[in-house]
Amino acid sequence: MRSLTLESCHGLAEFEPAISRSQPLPSSERRLHSSWRCPATLSETTAQTRRLLLMGATFLAPLSFQRAHAEEKASSENDEGSLGGLLSLFDPNEKTKSGRILPKVYLKNAREVVKNLRESLKEDSKDSAKFRRSADSAKESIKDFMRNWTGQKSVTSEDSYAALVRAIRLLADFYSKKGPTAALSEDIKSKVMDDLNSAEAAL
Repeated sequence: MRSLTLESCHGLAEFEPAISRSQPLPSSERRLHSSWRCPATLSETTAQTRRLLLMGATFLAPLSFQRAHAEEKASSENDEGSLGGLLSLFDPNEKTKSGRILPKVYLKNAREVVKNLRESLKEDSKDSAKFRRSADSAKESIKDFMRNWTGQKSVTSEDSYAALVRAIRLLADFYSKKGPTAALSEDIKSKVMDDLNSAEAAL
């Protein structure tokens, strides 16, 4: 007996209407007849499956690419951030709030002058011990600043440098005239505070 192929199934299908139009078949023959029916739509089902898979692949491919691109970008940004942080540790310069690139050591000295001198000016002179400690800290900060940066071309044109030098000169002129133990006048104190604020804004 020849094997039942897809072509033979299609051939039998052509006779199915004629058989169905003839006299009714017994139940046993109907079962036998139905068993001969082959999946005539097998090729169509396979084609539909392939089309669905192709559509799914076409839809998912851009998403996969976008995800891979996002992950690659995030990884790159993390690497750049880590490298930038590492390099900044060895960079002798720092960018200020005003956008200037200045030596880190200068910025440290200048900020210490602003901090310590401001605290000294705010201190109550009636508490002699506390006032003296505050004044000594301010003096040390001023000495370090003047010793390290007086006449340094890298900073002499900076607004912060000019403001601090003005404040220091105001104090020096006052104490040279009134004596080292004289209490600062409110006028001088106000001018010095203004210069400190200007220096801080430029740092």
